[in-house]
Amino acid sequence: MKAYNCIIILNHNKDRLLFCQRANDPYQGLFNFVGGKIEEGELPLEAAYRELEEETGITGEDTKLIPFMDYVWHLHNIRMEVYLGSLNKEVVLKQEKHPLYWLDFSYNFFDMKVFAGEGNIGHMIEILKLTEL
Repeated sequence: MKAYNCIIILNHNKDRLLFCQRANDPYQGLFNFVGGKIEEGELPLEAAYRELEEETGITGEDTKLIPFMDYVWHLHNIRMEVYLGSLNKEVVLKQEKHPLYWLDFSYNFFDMKVFAGEGNIGHMIEILKLTEL
């Protein structure tokens, strides 16, 4: 099964979410959470911290990631593990390939002309709103 991770990061004040704007397909030009592939033999949480640092410069010293939810697309043999973290201090972002943005909760995260993931980002954020952090 192919395995990927997706990482939801809240800023220090927990009023904004970190997004990348996809520079290429899939989802070119759309906002998405950071993340990537879980490599063969790599532990999922280690992969999440690796992807987070590669794409943003945020390290394990800046946030603690916890498992948030999983998605499995059985017919496509794909698993997506979603992690959640909140910054414990202000950080300077170091973008890798995709531009990074802090977005507040006022957006329509279900708008598939703006956000990647066929509406899944909207569902994740609605569940996040119900979660005590």
